[in-house]
Amino acid sequence: MNYWNHIYEHFDPVAFSIGDIHVHWYGIMYVTALLVGIYMAKWIVKKDNLPISQSLLDKYIIWVEIGVILGARVGYLMFYQPNFSDYLTHPWDIFNPFQNGHFVGIRGMSFHGALIGFFIASTLFSYRYKVNQWFMLDIAAVAIPAGYIFGRIGNFLNQELIGRQTDVSWGILVDGVLRHPSQLYEAFLEGVVLFIIMYTIRKKKRFDGQLISIYLMLYAVARFSAEMFRAPDPQIGYIYGGWMTKGQEFSMLMFLLGLVLYFVLRRFSGTKAVEKR
Repeated sequence: MNYWNHIYEHFDPVAFSIGDIHVHWYGIMYVTALLVGIYMAKWIVKKDNLPISQSLLDKYIIWVEIGVILGARVGYLMFYQPNFSDYLTHPWDIFNPFQNGHFVGIRGMSFHGALIGFFIASTLFSYRYKVNQWFMLDIAAVAIPAGYIFGRIGNFLNQELIGRQTDVSWGILVDGVLRHPSQLYEAFLEGVVLFIIMYTIRKKKRFDGQLISIYLMLYAVARFSAEMFRAPDPQIGYIYGGWMTKGQEFSMLMFLLGLVLYFVLRRFSGTKAVEKR
């Protein structure tokens, strides 16, 4: 266990370098997460013989991936960076991978921002191609958790989003302080557990949008729980009396959104799924 406690001292977050460009394990895991999510979506469509063609699914994936990347980055800057106004006057810095002439990559992504971008892209796609976005989102609700496992592992390998101070034997030393490996807790709760649940209930849905509504609520519970072991963002700290994190606040809103969607969509269910094309 001693080696595990000191793993950050023995692990290089840079996977390899090409000249002055350093490729981090986080970037590799982020790409892996996207690819796994895409693969799972295609596999589920084929396995369950869902009424959507692969060509239409491919188009949808492109749209939502753009929405996710834009939403994740802009959301992080809006929600977690107090100097967001600086980016409004220098918008090119939002996706600028260089700092002081050195390649550092793009740092800072928000899941809740990615979720907003995902919903916006899905809505625009549904209008463009005249498809039922809730049917499409139900497919995503099953596929996303599988990819999310790798995203959180990437956070762990990048030594970011560190946990709160602890004395448990499996804690990780960060700057001399033993902390919960909260990123791995999130990988398990938000990834493994949610995937098993969503995969198990996918064929039991009674209306389009049921799965994405359930996913929103379950993710909110998993994220809120995991953040009990995660240190708050240093630039924000705790909010609402000094016990809640920003992520927990957004998770509560996310749960309410999922709850409202569930009952609204169930009330107005009956919309047909997309046709194969």
